[in-house]
Order: sequence, then structure tokens, then C-alpha cells
Amino acid sequence: MTKERGKHSGDRARAHNGQRQFALRLGVVVIGYTFFLVAIVLRLLNIQVVDVEKYKSKASRQYQREVVEQAKRGVIYDRNGRLLAESVQTISFSADPQLVAATPVRVNGKTIEVDRTREVAGQFATALGKSRSHYEQILSGARKEKRRFVWIERSVPVSEARSLMENPMTGVYVTKEQHRYYLNLAPQLIGLVDTDNKGISGLEVKYDRELRGRDGMKIYQRSATGRRFLAANVDQVDAREGLDLHLTIDADVQAIVEAELENVVQEFDAAAATAIVIDVKTGALLAIGNYPSFDMNDRSGFKTSHARNRAVADAFDPGSTFKIVMASAATEVLGVTADDSVDAHGGMLKLFNRTIRDHEKFDRCTFRDAMVHSSNVVAAETAMKIGAGKFYEYVRRFGFGEVTGSGIVGESAGIVRSPDEWDSTTLPWMGYGYSLTSTPLQVLQAYAAIANDGVLMRPYVVNRLVDAEGRIVHETAPQKVRTVVGRETARYVSREYLQAIVENGTGSSAAIGYVPVAGKTGTAQKLTNGNYNRGKRSYISSFVGFFPVDEPRIAAIVVVDD
Repeated sequence: MTKERGKHSGDRARAHNGQRQFALRLGVVVIGYTFFLVAIVLRLLNIQVVDVEKYKSKASRQYQREVVEQAKRGVIYDRNGRLLAESVQTISFSADPQLVAATPVRVNGKTIEVDRTREVAGQFATALGKSRSHYEQILSGARKEKRRFVWIERSVPVSEARSLMENPMTGVYVTKEQHRYYLNLAPQLIGLVDTDNKGISGLEVKYDRELRGRDGMKIYQRSATGRRFLAANVDQVDAREGLDLHLTIDADVQAIVEAELENVVQEFDAAAATAIVIDVKTGALLAIGNYPSFDMNDRSGFKTSHARNRAVADAFDPGSTFKIVMASAATEVLGVTADDSVDAHGGMLKLFNRTIRDHEKFDRCTFRDAMVHSSNVVAAETAMKIGAGKFYEYVRRFGFGEVTGSGIVGESAGIVRSPDEWDSTTLPWMGYGYSLTSTPLQVLQAYAAIANDGVLMRPYVVNRLVDAEGRIVHETAPQKVRTVVGRETARYVSREYLQAIVENGTGSSAAIGYVPVAGKTGTAQKLTNGNYNRGKRSYISSFVGFFPVDEPRIAAIVVVDD
């Protein structure tokens, strides 16, 4: 009996011990599962709450893509509505190299991945004429670099791209872009755009923001088979067209100017030439030409030097065309008349150990004759009589030493030193167009002021900006800068000097039998190694004038370099 109770007691102890061990193991398992579940919850919390944007972005990249829809760039027109620059639609092709190399294909109810790099390259080679290996290299190279985007071809005409667009390929995407086409007039003024349709020179860069408009944004999603479709329940941003630019330039006048500049450079073996035509009443620029030039639609022979707008960027000694300032100041300050007798010193005057020479030798002549035959001697002496202060005042009145405000890219102000910086020779030499520099546009603006009864107008080239609905966003109004000389002085200088120069003097080549023309020639020696008299001598020749004299409307300048 005692043994029996001992046995039962031992069994109960073992059972109790087993229960304890089971409970302990169960507790360990429960704690382990609890920690595991807590870890999972924390991880999910981290993914879905803390780093949600990171993982959403990562996931969306697998099936979603944002595509920029390029806005149509605004058109550039001449004053009569003729197209000078417009954007035509082209097609660009891009690809996901990883998807092309692993295209999902259903075979016998199963989805397998097939490398279609060679097939895609072959289709592009057939459509566009380049070799298959060319396109294979583009796709394979990008795939090796683990890139998910690569351009296959840019700016393909729609007619050439049609066959590729009609046969979509998995992993290959079509983007509509804009290609800029130019009438090929005024290239230095209008400028160019780059392959991304962004302005890089001329008015294209100055008005880039207005012309470009606003690009749109389209969100596409990709199915399991690689097909792309517009994402639902996502705000799609439409592109907004750029503003149209209406210029004051007249395409016909511009074409004539450019043809004549090319002729004169070739005929006289000149280094370069430039010309500008302006409406004297408003300041509207009708033509701005430069040669050498370049083909705006074919940049294979493009040179940066040919893109410089010499009409506003090149400052030079104006030479005798500057005598308009001297003659105007002499009329108002000294009361000089055209019939006054002046001493031309036999065509040579020594001042401050330097010599001023004329190409014609006169002892005494009228002031009109001095202007007609472009006497430097008389111009120098007259400037000294006017005096430094007054002469400088007239120089600045006519707009020299400051930009004209035309808004043309790259405009130079030229160089006009103040009288306290002058030496003894500055004033007499300035009287006939040396000791300062000016641009062709500045010289033309001064003559246009004389033609406009002494009123200096601000030159401008942009007439208005118009949106896609035809609404005028901005319009440029003619702007008076200041009165430089009195009305009577302007008319006196026009008729007594400038018209006489064309009819009887150095400007006779500009005479037209049925239209009275006023103008002035200029020949300025170029600096060579900082000196006018050493080394090979080269010159800048110019003519500036306006017509008709009785009621001037058009002024023009032509400058030929070397």
C-alpha cells in the first residue's frame, strides 16, 4: 500500500513537471510569435506610414511613368504677318532597355520573357535608314548601365515616323516634340533654339519664357504585358502654347538688305558688312542685316562669329558720319550758316604735334562745301570753337555713349569719355568722328532724329506679343527719348548739308533721280595694334541717310568692314 502511494506520488510529480515544461515551451513559443508579430507590425508601420512615400515612389517606377508634353513654341512673324520662325511637330522615340530585353510574352498559357532588342533595332533600321547595329548598340549599352530610359531617335519627321507609330513595340515610347523651322532671314536678330526647343541666341533666348509657353505633364501606367496607357484618377496637366512674337521687321526689305550685303562683301573682298533700315517717325526697325551669315536650318557649317549681330554689338570710330553732331552744334551754338566762309588751311592742319589731313585741298570755302567734301580740318576747328562742354552735351543728346534701348541681344553702348578724361586732341579729333566709338544703330538713330525734326525715337523690333486666342498680351508703342535739336535746325541740316552731300558731294552714289535723298559718307581708319598709323591700314566705310528729304520716312545705314 505504501509502495502503491509512492508510485502514484511519483507519477503525479512527473506529470506536474511535464506540464510545467510544456507551459514553459508554450510560453517561449507565444513570446517568440509575439515578438515576430510585433516585428511584422512595426515593419508594416514603417513601410506604410513612416517610409510610405519612398516605397510608393519605388513601386510606381515599376509601372508608372511621367512624360513631359512639350508645349508648342510661339511663332515669330514679320510686320505683315509673314512667318519668320515656327515650330513643326516631330516625333521622338525613347525606350526602356530593360523591358525591351525582357518583354513579357504569353506562350501556351504561360508568361515568358523574350529579348527583342534585335527585333526593335531592325524595325528602326528599316524605317529610318540607319544600320541595325547602330540601334542595337544604343539599347544594349543602356541596358548594361542598368538605365530604364534612353533616346533611340530625336526629332523624326512625322512622315518618316508613321510606320513605327503604327506598329507599337513593348518598351518603346513615342513622344511628340517641336522642331523649329526658319524662313532664314535675320538670323543674328532672331537667333536659334537647341534640340530641346529652348532659345540659345537672339530674340529666341531673350523671349524664351514667353515663346516656350508651359509644358504639360502626362502620367502613364504600364500593364503586365508592357502596354502603356494614361493613368486614371490622376490629374493630367495639358500643355499651354507659347506667345507669338510679331516683329517690326519687313521680310521683303530684310531679304533685299541681306542680298546686297552679300554682293558688296564679295565684290570688294570685304571682311564683313552690316545694314539697318528704320522708320524715322516711330523708331520701328524694318531690317537688320549682317554678312557673313549662316543657314538657320542647317548648322553643319555654323560659326559663332557669324552669329554676332554687328549692327548693335560692334562699336567703331564712326568717322565722317559723326559730322552731323558737329554741324548741328555749330548751327545752334555758333550760329554758323551754310554760306559762311571757313578756312580749310589747304587741306592740312597741325595741332598738338599731330596733323589732320583732308582728301581734297581747299584754302577757303563755304561751310556747305566743307560738309559736301567732308573736310576734317574744318570739322576739327569748328568743334574747338563749340567748346568741350557744349560739344559733349550734343554728343550725349544724340544718344552716343548709351544703349539705344532697342531690346536687341548683345547691344553695346560704345565708348564716349567725359570731358575731364579728354586730352588736348580729343575735341578736334571727335569733331570728325574719332576719339569715341559707336555702333551702326547709334549712328542711324542720330540721323533718324534729324529726319524726324530733331526728335530722337527709341528703336524697337518687337511690335507685340499675342496669345493662342489672338489676344494682345503686350504691345510696343513708339517712344520719344528727347529732342536733340530744334525743328528748324534739323531741317536746315537736312537740306543745306545732307541733301547737298548726296547731290554734289561724297554721297553722290546714293542719289536717286525721282526721290530726294539726304545722307553722309564715312571712312574711318581701324586701329592696328592700338595705333592708327602702324602696320597694314584698313578702313571701315559707311553711308547713312534718309528719304524723301521733304517728308522723311525711311533712314538706313550701311557699314562695310575692311
